[in-house]
Amino acid sequence: KEKMMQKDNTQIPDPRPVNLCSDFQRANFLRGSKLRVRFLLFSSSRPSCGELIFADDDIRNSSFNSSLETKIIIHGFRALGTKPSWIEGLVRAILHSRQANVIAVDWVYGSTGTYPSAVENVTQLALSISHFISKLLALGVSGTSIHIIGVSLGAHVGGLVGHFHGGQLGRITGLDPAGPRYTQASPEERLDPGDALFVEAIHTDADNFGIRIPVGHIDYFVNGGKDQPGCPRFISAGYKYLICDHMRAVHLYVSALKHSCPIVAFPCTSHQDFLNGQCLDCVDPFMVSCPRIGLLEQAGVNMRKLPKEVKVYLMTSSSAPFCVHHSLVEFHLQKRRNTVTNLEITFCSNSTKDTKQQSIGKRLLAHRLPFCQINNVTLKYLPRDRFWKKDESSITGKFCTASLPLASNRTVFCLPWNLTLPSNTAISFEVPAACA
Repeated sequence: KEKMMQKDNTQIPDPRPVNLCSDFQRANFLRGSKLRVRFLLFSSSRPSCGELIFADDDIRNSSFNSSLETKIIIHGFRALGTKPSWIEGLVRAILHSRQANVIAVDWVYGSTGTYPSAVENVTQLALSISHFISKLLALGVSGTSIHIIGVSLGAHVGGLVGHFHGGQLGRITGLDPAGPRYTQASPEERLDPGDALFVEAIHTDADNFGIRIPVGHIDYFVNGGKDQPGCPRFISAGYKYLICDHMRAVHLYVSALKHSCPIVAFPCTSHQDFLNGQCLDCVDPFMVSCPRIGLLEQAGVNMRKLPKEVKVYLMTSSSAPFCVHHSLVEFHLQKRRNTVTNLEITFCSNSTKDTKQQSIGKRLLAHRLPFCQINNVTLKYLPRDRFWKKDESSITGKFCTASLPLASNRTVFCLPWNLTLPSNTAISFEVPAACA
């Protein structure tokens, strides 16, 4: 009888699926592994819990909401077969910014070992992701609501996925798209503007692991696309020396989603022209609207049809939130000199000081606070120290400055008098600028 009662009290397992949390796989980099693709779904209600989804039924029974946008994150080469350390931060930043379905593609198996072997898996991986997206479309998801965010090699995977869907997916963001094996590749093999309705790329390591050519409608070349501030410049720093510039694109993007300070860029023909103050607005080609890193539609650019492969440039600080404000500074000598003349220019507020050394003429200065919060400007003439010939003891010229973008509603502020700067002596003056 007791045995029968025990049998009657035995609990029958609930046949309904339980959405357990899953994590990324870990591969053995010594052996190498075949491609094993998994899709982990994250939602606003469970931002730290990845739901493993495979087939149509799994999607229907998951937290997936077909009425929301879908963000698909694709990581790149994983030499040691480990989970990308930045994944959780990016997922949380997206869900902090808006409600969305965030799907992380786990292809750690297949991305591990050698870089050429990972590249060989790109097409098969893109086909797997494309098949998964086709399932979403069959459930009523709009193709224009799908946004692929690809990191390094993952950016070109995203490009192939978009190509397989006829360029009709909503958006692709490439975070420092990989350069090796792709700089000389055809547009069909790599990320290019035809892969989605809007394609953008953020370049931070164009002289090493990142691609140096434009691959989107808008290409952000951050600090010229290489040598990011705050990253080590000596090989003695080890792994950080190798990867810091390359991964800065991810950290910039996460920061742009988490912080309100805008990361704005300006179209220009070259980085040097940008630094020399030759590109001060976004009238051409963006009709006054300057592109911003983040999730604004078409990066905030108000154009029905975007031009392709527009290079845009910006400066950043060395740490989060990375955003800076750009201002034009000019000093024009009253009397021409036949030698290079250097100035030290400092923008001062109640809490910050931003200093730049530059030669005479037009240049850009990056500062952490808006121009309207700058209390005064300090100029210092730095004479050349040559033992065979003494430099002039002072210089005289006209100083002007203005915040960017310098559109029709902005004016350049110039001191109404010529300024005489004694050598190595700081001269300060106020800049009248009211915050809107």
